[in-house]
Amino acid sequence: MSEQADTDLVLCDVDEDGVATLTLNRPERKNAWSLAMEKRFFGLLDEVAADPDVRVVIVTGSGRAFCPGMDVQRLEQDSQPGQSINFEGRPPMYSRRLIPKPLIAAINGACAGIGLIQALICDVRFAARGARFSTAFTRRGLSGEYNLPYVLPRIIGLENALDLLLSARTFDADEAKALGLVSRVVEPEELMDAVRAYARDIARNCSPRAMAVVRRQVYGDLDRDFDTALARSYSAMQYFAGSPDFKEGVESFTEKRPPKFEGLPPDFDPEDATRNSFLPG
Repeated sequence: MSEQADTDLVLCDVDEDGVATLTLNRPERKNAWSLAMEKRFFGLLDEVAADPDVRVVIVTGSGRAFCPGMDVQRLEQDSQPGQSINFEGRPPMYSRRLIPKPLIAAINGACAGIGLIQALICDVRFAARGARFSTAFTRRGLSGEYNLPYVLPRIIGLENALDLLLSARTFDADEAKALGLVSRVVEPEELMDAVRAYARDIARNCSPRAMAVVRRQVYGDLDRDFDTALARSYSAMQYFAGSPDFKEGVESFTEKRPPKFEGLPPDFDPEDATRNSFLPG
């Protein structure tokens, strides 16, 4: 029998502004990652991605930790001689970067290993002052797992990434901000208020369609050449020119009122805005 129902491993709350908060919820294990938690977490991400009432998603942890990595019981199992990792049935770790809604991490405490991966899947990261970070892997006799050696240099640069990956040393939230790993550091008691204020501002004032396309542009163009990305950008400009969202954005600005953008339809595909790319004359 599991220590708690799988549905309780990650909690989901959606407020009146369309901000969904997903909370990793194994406080007795400091929110250590398990395969049941993984299934519940990614399942909920898919649900809020398809919910037109949800505009922004916050990811955080219960208690005093975010996620310190894989549960040690799982690590002990995988470390047995002849044991291999079975990825069958597990979702691709970065596939949720393709969901069309902003993901904001509220890192309230220890964040390491696969927990750090979850934070890096998010678009913007807030951290509580005093929160501790580590890549962790080499100190467990592991290589850089889940494509972290690819992702991390693109966020904090080559040497900084090598430092953190090779040493697997522990560093705090202030150093994480200095490295560019997080964008804001706030006092622990102010963390969720700061994150919610940021998320609600986005939910109230930014076009869900525009945000979805911007996310796809940023992640999709990371490894494209300049001219291809430019062509896709021109296509996106054409897509929004004369659109209801653009009309509402201009009218709300000139009328000095909050915008009233429609929610994101479940079948909206951000690629539609950039698919018919062209190179300018």
